[in-house]
Amino acid sequence: MKISLVIPAYNESEGVHQTAEAVRSILSYLEKKYAVEVVFVNDGSKDNTAALLQAEFKDNDGVRVVSHDRNRGLGAAIRTGFEQATGDIIITTDFDGTYPLNTIPQLLSKLLVEKVDIVTASPYHPQGHVEGVPRYRLVFSFGASLLYRLLVSWRIHTWTALYRAYRRPVIEAVTFDSNDFLAGTELLVKAIRAGYTVSEFPTTLHVRTFGQSSIKIARVTRAHLKYQLHLLKDMVFGSDKVQQPRPVKGNS
Repeated sequence: MKISLVIPAYNESEGVHQTAEAVRSILSYLEKKYAVEVVFVNDGSKDNTAALLQAEFKDNDGVRVVSHDRNRGLGAAIRTGFEQATGDIIITTDFDGTYPLNTIPQLLSKLLVEKVDIVTASPYHPQGHVEGVPRYRLVFSFGASLLYRLLVSWRIHTWTALYRAYRRPVIEAVTFDSNDFLAGTELLVKAIRAGYTVSEFPTTLHVRTFGQSSIKIARVTRAHLKYQLHLLKDMVFGSDKVQQPRPVKGNS
């Protein structure tokens, strides 16, 4: 089995060495059991993020740095990462250490043991936690997740986390249109509505350990509200076309 780790990056030069150390550590563990590749997607950084990453992994053929010519947004970076990934399981995660990479084995185990199609990190799960994250960020993220619970599936507590594991057939069958921070939520919503199975990984969301977030709260909030209105209209009028899932290998 091959694992692909997709990590978007935008102006992250301050934390490249720290993230590289974490990646090397988890690779040394995962490679005992799996074939593993890492795809960093440099989303048009204005600093030297790409050069620093290439220097950190110049001797590791299993780590690639793919760059956009300009900043296209998180969703576009995820899409590029999916296009580049060759693994049977694709894991997406944040560059900034908000979800520790050393929890990847637990994420994978949950996907394989429970035989589901997607496992998503869930700090808002009753067994999850949040440490050090500014209150205004929590109001936005928790509030958005609450509305998605009402509109799509009450049993899923967290809808905005990037940290997830997907079986390959999911990303081959389910598309998403957003190029920004809405992308992960849109993908999860469409996957659930298409019939794919999802489990939550209760974990701890940590405050960013370096650099500054590029998320624009007001803009992202508007995007979520617009998408939630679309979902509400679909509940009332049933106008949206639901993608049909393809069989997931190894999930029987």
